Amino acid sequence: MAEDDFPREEQGAGRSASSSRTLLIVLVVIFALYVLVSAYFLNDMHGNIAALQKTTADQAAAQDKLRAELKEMDSRNRAANEALADKVGMTQKELDQRAADLQRQQKASEARLAKQQQEGIQNVTGQVQNVASDVTATKTDLSATKTDLAETKAKLERTIGDLGLQSGLIARTREDLEELRKKGDRNYFEFTLLKGKKPTPVSTISLELKKVDPKKNKYTMDVLADDKKIEKKDKNLGEPVQFYTGRDRKLYELVIFEMAKNKVSGYLSTPKQ
Repeated sequence: MAEDDFPREEQGAGRSASSSRTLLIVLVVIFALYVLVSAYFLNDMHGNIAALQKTTADQAAAQDKLRAELKEMDSRNRAANEALADKVGMTQKELDQRAADLQRQQKASEARLAKQQQEGIQNVTGQVQNVASDVTATKTDLSATKTDLAETKAKLERTIGDLGLQSGLIARTREDLEELRKKGDRNYFEFTLLKGKKPTPVSTISLELKKVDPKKNKYTMDVLADDKKIEKKDKNLGEPVQFYTGRDRKLYELVIFEMAKNKVSGYLSTPKQ
């Protein structure tokens, strides 16, 4: 019974040793794998670090190059800006000078224009005043003409003659007689008669002054026509004295418009043939 138990103890010890070797092998394998994996990762990490360092160096070089380019560009810009500033400064100076010249020219032009306008206004004012004077003079002339026409119309009126007939227009002065002649409606013959003289021929008749009374503006005369004597007694100054004569029995009129002692003046009006 004791002999059987001893082998069983050896057998247990042998199994324990085998298990330990197996565990050791596993641990060695695991360690080897760990070392391999760690070496791999270390190698990969070194590669990444080298790549990163290279990238960083490239970026630093690129940045340096960019800084250099920026510096050069800045230098060029500064030079260009300085040149542009100089050019703009010259142009501004020229523009200021030109603006000043234009302002002087504008002021001179405005002064000339104002002077021309003032002269024009004075000329127009003078012309307007002249026209106004002319208009005033014309109005005065028209008024005078109107007055003259009114006076002439008043003078050259028709009235009833000593035969009770409507007379033609009557002239009371030599000026009125000229107006009647201008009208040309009848024939007019001016005459002057002296008291005590022989009959005075006037147109187709003769007239003889018999009596004059300047104080009363009356006169008496004989009219010799168609071998007849017609007495016109106590006629008034300016009164139409009417009579018929000739084969056609045409109406003649005479008017005395001036009277003095032993003297009268007037006109004879006869129809147109």
